[in-house]
Amino acid sequence: MTPLGPATVQKIHAATADVLVPAAALYLDLHSHPELSSHERRTAQQFAIWLAEAGYTVSTGIGGHGVVGRLHRGDGPVILIRAELDALPVTERTGLSYASTVFGTTESGEKVPVMHACGHDLHLAAAAGAATVLARLADDWHGTVLVVGQPGEETLSGARAMLEDGLYTRFDPPTVALAQHSASFPAGLVAHGRGPVMAGSVTFEVTVHGTGGHAASPQLTVDPVVTAAAIVMRLQTVVSRETGPAEPVVLTIGSLHAGSASNVIPDRATLGITARGYSDEVLNRVGRAVHRIVQAECAASGCAREPDITVVSRSPANVPHPAVTRTVRAAHSEVLGAKAVTDWQLSMGAEDFALLGEAGTGIHGVTGIRTAYWMLGTVAPRHWAAAPGTTAPEKISRLPSNHSPEFSPDLRLSLPTGISAMAAAALSSIHQR
Repeated sequence: MTPLGPATVQKIHAATADVLVPAAALYLDLHSHPELSSHERRTAQQFAIWLAEAGYTVSTGIGGHGVVGRLHRGDGPVILIRAELDALPVTERTGLSYASTVFGTTESGEKVPVMHACGHDLHLAAAAGAATVLARLADDWHGTVLVVGQPGEETLSGARAMLEDGLYTRFDPPTVALAQHSASFPAGLVAHGRGPVMAGSVTFEVTVHGTGGHAASPQLTVDPVVTAAAIVMRLQTVVSRETGPAEPVVLTIGSLHAGSASNVIPDRATLGITARGYSDEVLNRVGRAVHRIVQAECAASGCAREPDITVVSRSPANVPHPAVTRTVRAAHSEVLGAKAVTDWQLSMGAEDFALLGEAGTGIHGVTGIRTAYWMLGTVAPRHWAAAPGTTAPEKISRLPSNHSPEFSPDLRLSLPTGISAMAAAALSSIHQR
């Protein structure tokens, strides 16, 4: 027995076609007006207006600018659909007529260009369209649909913030939570993982305290730049010499800030460090290595005081529930066609969606929440064909990826696919209760 059946599939196609033009208009508006994490006021407002017009009861201001739309249709499971509100501090170079020219202000007060370089505008437009499809098909299902616009995904803080602000006490906790994410493979396709689809992540901010002074008299100082450089080099050995060759681990120093003049030795240096892995044990082990190496290098340099090591964010590996994944994958094959559903390879990308499920029980206190998560293709057929290489990995490596200034989803294929995929996932999860 198929999860949906031909009649429901036909209804999804018809409703998706009806909502596609306004959903595309929403996408174009969101893309042109991106907002940084924790500043998503306008984005949240636009999403909330859509959900209200679709017939949902809307609540705002949850965990920051978080939005929840609720549609109740009698007794049944609670299905949560999650999409992200925030964008990135990236200068857009797509050349699109609707490209972002927006600047935002970081938490430190710096003015930076902002771009939807990770596809969150696509996720929101697809979730909005799916919300309308589900409302129009409300006679075909019983239960509750929660559509969540989550702030702060890029900082891995938004899911936790919404949960700590009562997401699962203000609303019935979900039976199943669903999300999708854009990626650089052919538009019109979706991809499911077999096991983890994204890694767990822990991010540190490290401040090294030296003793500043004149560049002409380094012997009178403790140069934190030299110490920071030693830390950067030594941390490379955590993966190469402290991790088994078959164990996926990534450790990246993504930022290093120190000083403001070439003739002044500063008194501090700050590093941003991120570790990725597929288990808490791995993340804990890498975290211990970071602490050990940072403290040892500071001691070796004779730093003025102990370094500050702060965990900025942490999220678990994203491991969708196998049974729900099978159900959703079958529904996607029904709605999109079997050839449009493929496999997703392990990725070291990370996000905080897993906290909305079983992995976040320590925060929200609810057990048994199952999740499904899949990837949404974004590359136009002509761009895929033109990309160098003969295999998918070769082509993907030559195409603009998420977080690139050139990242540009093919709206004509990726948006209807995202709407239909999310609507099908929700309906199949309701029917398979």
